[in-house]
Amino acid sequence: MSTRTQGFTGMHMLLTTCAFFGVIIAVNFTMAWYASSSWSGLVVENTYVASQEFNGRAAAMKAMAASGIAGKLSLTSDEIHYDIRNKDGSPAVVDDVVANFKRPVGDHEDFHVGLTKLSEGRFKADRAVATGDWIVEVTSRRGGEIIMHEAVRIDTAEFAQ
Repeated sequence: MSTRTQGFTGMHMLLTTCAFFGVIIAVNFTMAWYASSSWSGLVVENTYVASQEFNGRAAAMKAMAASGIAGKLSLTSDEIHYDIRNKDGSPAVVDDVVANFKRPVGDHEDFHVGLTKLSEGRFKADRAVATGDWIVEVTSRRGGEIIMHEAVRIDTAEFAQ
């Protein structure tokens, strides 16, 4: 009777190498999936400049929120409506309103539209909006000064019916 001990063979090395790279590939695919499924889609021209402006913009947004002015965006299949009101519910005095429509991912379909004043605090634009998800930034100005700036995420899928 002879007992043979083989030790570490070429087959062991092959299995170890395959297991090592298999784990690496699995982790890479997992991280890529989490990164692509959780990305906000925010696109900025220069991230350094955006980071430097953050505190100033945050303070301005807090001041706007404290003013009590609120806007309401509504869409139909071929019209964009925007109503802006003061804290007490009266129409806000605003000269012009601009809406920037941005896709959550990418910027090839982005557009901006100026809304026409119908009456005090009521604005409208005749523009069809493609179906899908949009982030709409609405900026209202009086005398060149920003009175209200808000961003709303909407889904226009119901217009396709």
